[in-house]
Amino acid sequence: MRYKLADDAKPQLTLLLIATVITIALWFIPYLGIVTYPLRLFVTFIHEGSHVLAALLTGGSVQSLTISWDGSGVVYSAPSGLVGALLTSSAGYLGSTAFGVLLLLLMRKSVSPRKILFGSAAFIALMTVLFGILSPLWNIFSLQVGFLNIAFTIAAGAVLTAGLFALGKYASVRTANFAVAFLAIQCLLNAISDLKTVLYINSPLSGMDLQNDAGNMANATGIPAFVWVLIWIGISILMISIGLRVYAVSQKSKQDDLPFED
Repeated sequence: MRYKLADDAKPQLTLLLIATVITIALWFIPYLGIVTYPLRLFVTFIHEGSHVLAALLTGGSVQSLTISWDGSGVVYSAPSGLVGALLTSSAGYLGSTAFGVLLLLLMRKSVSPRKILFGSAAFIALMTVLFGILSPLWNIFSLQVGFLNIAFTIAAGAVLTAGLFALGKYASVRTANFAVAFLAIQCLLNAISDLKTVLYINSPLSGMDLQNDAGNMANATGIPAFVWVLIWIGISILMISIGLRVYAVSQKSKQDDLPFED
C-alpha cells in the first residue's frame, strides 16, 4: 500500500505551511507577542474547555473556568472517581492537540471555514457563559477565584467570540480558510510548546514546585509528574501524525494483475 500527497490537499497544505512559518517567526521577533496574544487566549480557552468537557462527561461537576491576563487558565472541578480525575487532568493538553487535529480534518473534508469559525465562536461563548459566569455565580459562596479573573475571562471570551464570528461572517473565503489553518497550527504548536515547559517544570532536576496538571496526575497515581508529561507528549505526537497523514495523503492500493486479465 502506497501513499502520496493528495492533489486536493495541496492548496490548504500550503496554507498550513505559511501559518506554521508565521507562527514560529512571531515567537522569535521581539515585541510582536501582542499579535499572537488573542490566539494564545484562544488556545487557553480550548485547553480549559477540554478540562470542563472531560469533567462533565465522566460525571463530575465544574465550579468555574477562568482565564488570566498572562494567558494561563484554571478550572476548578470535582471529578467523579479516580478515572474521572485522570481523564480530566489529561484533557487540557491532549484536548488542545485534538482540537487542532479536528480543524485539520474538517479542512480536509472541505467543511466551510465559515462554519468552523462559527462553531469555534459558539464553543468559546458557551464556555464563557456557562462556566465563566453562571457556574461561579452558582458557587459564589465557595468560589476559589477572584472577581478580577472572572471579569477578564468574560471580557476575553466576549472579544474572542465576536472576533471569530466576524471572521466567519465578513471575511473572504480565502481569509477564512487561512484563519482556520492558523488556529489549527496555534493549537498544535502551543500544545507541544506548553508540554515542553511542563516537562521542564516537572523534571526531577528543576527543583520547581508549581501546581499543574501533571502534578495532579502524580498526586492521584503516585507516578512521577514528568512521566505523565512524556506520555502526553507521545500521545500528542501520535495524534498529530495521524491527523497529518489523513489530511495530506491519499491512499493508493496496488493490486497485481490477475491471470488471463487483459
